[in-house]
Amino acid sequence: MMSEQRLLGVVPARYASTRLPGKPLVDIGGKSMVQRVVEQARRARSLQAVVVATDDQRIVDHVRGFGGEAVLTSADHPSGTDRCWEAVERLGAEHFDGVVNIQGDEPFIAPEQIDEVCAALRAPGVTIATLAQMVTDDRDLDDPGEVLITTDVRMNALYFSRAAIPFLRQPGPGPRHGRFRYLKHVGLYAFATATLERLVRLAPSALEQAESLEQLRWLENGFAVRVALTALPSFCVDTPADLEEARRRVANT
Repeated sequence: MMSEQRLLGVVPARYASTRLPGKPLVDIGGKSMVQRVVEQARRARSLQAVVVATDDQRIVDHVRGFGGEAVLTSADHPSGTDRCWEAVERLGAEHFDGVVNIQGDEPFIAPEQIDEVCAALRAPGVTIATLAQMVTDDRDLDDPGEVLITTDVRMNALYFSRAAIPFLRQPGPGPRHGRFRYLKHVGLYAFATATLERLVRLAPSALEQAESLEQLRWLENGFAVRVALTALPSFCVDTPADLEEARRRVANT
């Protein structure tokens, strides 16, 4: 348990994106995507610092230009988790008890969500925490872009999947989400610093490669992932259509 945590928020921001090139720098109502993420993260009460970890000098210069902190990391990282760890190393891992991986494509992330995942990390024995939402629409159960989670009675993750888990063996009336409390993943992670260092040294696992979900590597190697529920909305910008929706939301506020 870490009651007086020194927590670092890291925003991985890779310039290359197949569906939305230069995504961290796209304009959303007069501010870049990455600026909006950083400003939201800075409002979280649990973080002592927020840094952008990127593979592109243009993003470093831009972040520093609006008063943010950024570090240039390797272009060869296979995941945002690896990029997070390099940022922690560059800033000095000994200065932080924990690290929060904040998705760089959620311009409206609620600071309260960051505080929620940090609160989950403070529970006794927890070294990895993440968030989930209750499924309220059966379409999420059949969307491979949504990741579903099953947990044990202590809310530790049993499995993450792009398939609807569990499978409801007995047919019944009404929507599936009304017959079982399905949970969908919210891609926000908090790690004890020492645990993050161990995770990035693990080799890719069979389950991870089958589902293309990095967190399965951790479960397959025996690490517990605590899941906390959040009622706050989440909106990720992955496509040009998502970007237009983000701009519409800003214009209407």
